[in-house]
Amino acid sequence: MPRTGKVALVLTSHDQLGDTGSTTGFYLPEAAHPWKVLTDAGYEVDLVSVKGGRPPMDGADLSDPVQQAFLDDPRIAGQLDRTARPQDVTASDYDAVVYVGGHGTMWDFPGNTELAGIARDVYEAGGAVAAVCHGPAGLVDITLSDGSYLVDGKNVAAFTNDEEATAGLTDVVPFLLQSKLEERGAKHTGAADFEPHVVVDGRLVTGQNPASATGLGEALVKVLAG
Repeated sequence: MPRTGKVALVLTSHDQLGDTGSTTGFYLPEAAHPWKVLTDAGYEVDLVSVKGGRPPMDGADLSDPVQQAFLDDPRIAGQLDRTARPQDVTASDYDAVVYVGGHGTMWDFPGNTELAGIARDVYEAGGAVAAVCHGPAGLVDITLSDGSYLVDGKNVAAFTNDEEATAGLTDVVPFLLQSKLEERGAKHTGAADFEPHVVVDGRLVTGQNPASATGLGEALVKVLAG
């Protein structure tokens, strides 16, 4: 396992929820809670977004002290104003990559070759790849050097088709995340709607929904500790 002591949180830059007229972005608790666990464990966390700059944010609940602490942290606040772009990131600087959720990821994570390349390089160097809720949209197009999909044959969790239906967005999102992962050969498992569920398969760590964000961070720390 690499030992840089650094983890990259990857955020969406997409702010429109299809053609609904509603806005979206990265889901704040799914960034803040893994950040808290990782920083408490001694890791340095950097923020990356698809387009760089200030990424759109969704789901903020500032009665949650962890979310407030994330936004108040001077290092995070400075990075949120000017997140790095994937092409500015050196994969060997990181022990792990975490794809943060939010519906925006469904539009701009898949097909992003720079993002996929960072995760592939981290993973093939012995690092970890993690994703929570809609963050696994970033996993669907990651191929390894042998041409296989990263998720092929792997046990994963992600926002389920049932949860998407409950959210009323089945016909809004460009694809169903659970179904797409299964098309790529992943073995998807799900808990009841909006209940915590984290799956670890080697150095791939995935969580189902916002309730899984803290558990995802805890599982990732264990994986990184070897």
